[in-house]
Amino acid sequence: MELKPYQQQVINDLSAFLEHIQRTKDVKEAFHQFWAQHPRTPLFPFPGTAIEPYKNNVPRVPHLCVKVPTAGGKTFIACNAIKTIFDAFDYNRPKAVVWLVPSITILEQTIKNLKDPSHPYRQKINAHFGHKVEVFDKETLLQGSGFNATTVKEQLNIMVFSFDSLRARNKEDRKVFQENGNLQSFENLMGKEAEITLGAVIKYLNPLVVVDESHNAESELSVEMLKEFNPCFILDLT
Repeated sequence: MELKPYQQQVINDLSAFLEHIQRTKDVKEAFHQFWAQHPRTPLFPFPGTAIEPYKNNVPRVPHLCVKVPTAGGKTFIACNAIKTIFDAFDYNRPKAVVWLVPSITILEQTIKNLKDPSHPYRQKINAHFGHKVEVFDKETLLQGSGFNATTVKEQLNIMVFSFDSLRARNKEDRKVFQENGNLQSFENLMGKEAEITLGAVIKYLNPLVVVDESHNAESELSVEMLKEFNPCFILDLT
């Protein structure tokens, strides 16, 4: 499956925004220049207008929202955006994506589709990353199953979580932030003094964060949660 023209335009716009970031080294200025110099719809971001000024929710981290009509293929756009984003940065760490979803139903569906080699989502990601892709749920990550200091450097690592599972409201959810012997191999990357928790490993990996249905993740708690990931880029889908 290939991108439709309007979906390709989203990827083109993302690429242009990333080029402005590389040139200016300032996300707010890059956002302003992107709109002011847009070849199709040049606009000047201004409060109260169609394009608001850049909101620096997570300081120094590029944060972009892709708004797509229902059934417009936002997940497929995100699958195509992963390579575009990683290619834009001088990225010297293992490639990791934290994919956040608002419900268990969407969590299960997302994991199923991203793992299925016959699904267009996985086929596109496989094509972009030479079939070296692994998709993890929280339980698999906590067990360290296929997720260690060696494998993360050899593949694209997509970690899918629900918003609630990272808010540490109960004993099960708090395991993400507790020391974990299953992940001890990451000591080789993070140093012997580091506390090896799944949360700390994700933070070290400096992941791209994809937020599905991002209008459900706008509370102050969710913004703080995004900061804790130490993201290299945040891509909202709504």
